[in-house]
Amino acid sequence: MDHLKIIKTPEEHEAALERLMVLMDAGPLEGSPEADELEVLAMLIEQYEQRQFPIDLPDPVTAIRFRMDQQGLKNKDLIPFIGSASKVSEVLNGNRPLSLNMIRRLNHGLGIPADILIQEPVQETASEKNVDWQAFPLAVMLKRGYFEGFEGSLQELKEYAAEWLTRLFSGVRGGFELEPAMLRTAAHLRTNDKVSDRYALWAWQARVLQKAAEQQLPGSYKKGTVTLEWMRNLTRLSWSGKGPELAREYLERSGIHLVIEPHLPKTYLDGAACVAANGNPVIALTLRYNRLDNFWFTLMHELAHVALHLDGNEAWFIDNLDAETEDDQEQQADALAQSALLPDSVNYRSITLAASVRKLANELNIAPAIIAGRVRHETGNHRLFGSAFREKVGTELEC
Repeated sequence: MDHLKIIKTPEEHEAALERLMVLMDAGPLEGSPEADELEVLAMLIEQYEQRQFPIDLPDPVTAIRFRMDQQGLKNKDLIPFIGSASKVSEVLNGNRPLSLNMIRRLNHGLGIPADILIQEPVQETASEKNVDWQAFPLAVMLKRGYFEGFEGSLQELKEYAAEWLTRLFSGVRGGFELEPAMLRTAAHLRTNDKVSDRYALWAWQARVLQKAAEQQLPGSYKKGTVTLEWMRNLTRLSWSGKGPELAREYLERSGIHLVIEPHLPKTYLDGAACVAANGNPVIALTLRYNRLDNFWFTLMHELAHVALHLDGNEAWFIDNLDAETEDDQEQQADALAQSALLPDSVNYRSITLAASVRKLANELNIAPAIIAGRVRHETGNHRLFGSAFREKVGTELEC
């Protein structure tokens, strides 16, 4: 080991990696000079890479999962590299460090670079979190595709719930910061007296961020884009039979994600506003009440949060719009949404005929359903106009 020294150049780094591979292939016995050399060499390589490379390498578990996704491998396929089904589960959950033999097999068998595998795990392990993994609505989440790559049964998912949920939350920025204990202070939650399922809400938030990360927007969001005039221009797109689809395009051109994700049981959600990993705003809608008027009001309400409260702020605004609220920010969002949709000068309580709704819609160049929804809301008569103006949002928007 006399020749070992601090690595200072790319050439020395490459030579050190080659020597590391030779030593790993030799399989030195613990306590031998070669084993000591291997340990010191790994430390010197890691120190050099920490100094030279501004982008962190993925941690070993993330690298293994990535290779599994690439090659379509299941947990059982890792047994030859890690040793047993229980050890595979412990490694993927972050509960067992990789041994030298495991690193050697994973490097040779799966081609995962040794310099990644020799790192200490950087993520908090599942065992360190006080989470009831069985409390999540796993059956519904499985049916809706929350666990990409999972092909087993519900029973198998329950058995490995900690692993698959950790994978879900680790896959989005700040995923573990959404957990129930944090939610009370990190999110702005508008709800009624119904008790929301905090675990279901946590999963839904992660799913929204996951979907947003999959979207490619034509540009980045510029702070201050969403104004009253911008929102009114958006409202005019409602006149088209493809209004919701045009709305998505309008938002995307301005660097705003639109995610449609149904609410999970006992969450009572209509929508939310947050910030994606790329810094662009995200508008999430559940279409819990799949009516055109509800779509437009919820969309405008969440956009109002972007305009008034979310710019430069990474908080979540999570809304059940059935709930009455005295919260200033929610009242501000309601007011801006209504102003963007319809002029305040109209006496909506006086509108009782479908013909009047259509006439006003023509004058304002907006969807009649928006006017009918406002009239029903203000009068409290939700049977008004019968079956008229109750159009649903097309399934093509969910794509």
